[in-house]
Amino acid sequence: MYSPNSPAYEGATLLFPLGPGVLLPYEYTGYKDEILASKTSAWIGLSLMMSPVYDVKGPDAVKFLNSICVNDFTNLSNKGIRHAVICNEKGQIMTDGVVIKIAENTFRTYWLNPPIDYLVKTSGMDVEGEDITGREYFIQIAGEKSLEILEKACECDLHDIKFATHRMTKIGNKDMRVLRLGMSGNLAYEVHGPIEDFDEVYQRIWEAGKSFGAKKLGFHTYCMNHTEGGFPNIHVHYPLPWFESDEGRYAVDGGLSAYLKDRPEAIYNINRRLLGSVGNDLDVRFVTPYDVGWGFLIKFNHEFPGRKALEKIAQNPPRTVVTLEWNAADIAAVYATQFQGKEVEPCERIDAEPLDMFYQENVIGWPEYGYIYRADKVVADGKQVGISTGRICSYYYNRMISLGFIDPKYAQVGKELTLIWGTPGTPQKEIRVKVARFPYIDLIRNEDRNVETIPRYKK
Repeated sequence: MYSPNSPAYEGATLLFPLGPGVLLPYEYTGYKDEILASKTSAWIGLSLMMSPVYDVKGPDAVKFLNSICVNDFTNLSNKGIRHAVICNEKGQIMTDGVVIKIAENTFRTYWLNPPIDYLVKTSGMDVEGEDITGREYFIQIAGEKSLEILEKACECDLHDIKFATHRMTKIGNKDMRVLRLGMSGNLAYEVHGPIEDFDEVYQRIWEAGKSFGAKKLGFHTYCMNHTEGGFPNIHVHYPLPWFESDEGRYAVDGGLSAYLKDRPEAIYNINRRLLGSVGNDLDVRFVTPYDVGWGFLIKFNHEFPGRKALEKIAQNPPRTVVTLEWNAADIAAVYATQFQGKEVEPCERIDAEPLDMFYQENVIGWPEYGYIYRADKVVADGKQVGISTGRICSYYYNRMISLGFIDPKYAQVGKELTLIWGTPGTPQKEIRVKVARFPYIDLIRNEDRNVETIPRYKK
């Protein structure tokens, strides 16, 4: 991680305890100010500096990736980026992340570790893995001015970088890799390079960003991007079945559970704190690629964990992803229970935080307390038809929204459903929700953006 003396910490008003002795900027100018920046200028974020980064290399590298992912990596180019998904034998997502090809038979992965390390070590293939977490910086620039900011910082033209591709460039005399990718829904980029170059590279990008009105983005605000942008995200919208999957490929050498128990990343799925009306039902919280809208990533032309289960699910997927808009009057009614006297037990706070992933000292990030996940029941016609998760206050649209993983029968835009607010054992209230557009953001998306309309850098 970067040092608290880094320019990245300048202006941070609150730090997030990622682990013993490791702090991450949690807020700078406030989550509302930071989240709106991508709509008018851009935000510059560092939350993914915590990313697990893992290299896979060797003659069998492609064969190995194909053997563990639902994707097919056979034709991934040297500039290509692939959204990789790894499942268990039930077809539930074990993790997902990004894979880029950085050299012949060499691939860099993000967020696939630690499951990928276990799978490498038990593969029996001519492939090796190397955990390089913490050795590479990871800067995100998202928003309408993100390309102009990067070009000014690099003093070069980057218009040729298409969506879901990457290439090397220089910033000053430092080599860095630019990826056109992001979670905000609109134009966005990532910048990667050796950690020892971080301070200088960050300072150059931040100085360029200030001239365009950019804001620094804290971890608090980062977690608000995914719901509005239509990107279901691990540890934000769903937990991962790391300790419930010791079958098939995950049963080798004592099983994945035994391998994971001493890994620091296990904090996300050990001693989970399960909030929301779904209660302790873990199975309904776990998701398949079809639940989150990623069925198109699955290629049934190769063997991988969960293939048989997913082939069956593909015939009639039980859930699909939608955006849910929450009824303002019903939100107010939940809030009002805080002020109805001692004789009324108040509902769980709906106004305390702008999202369901919230900071609480000595809770998130510390294994003895566990990691917080919230999911609420969505009902229709007297029965549960799915769950709601990733609730946020969208300050751009002045709405409370969430993602719903629901029965496709009820997934029509405008369909009115009911959400049950309140963890079992606490007072519960019904909140009307309406199926809304997905993704919710209605700006031009990154993949559809014609950057030729954006001014090019000129010396």
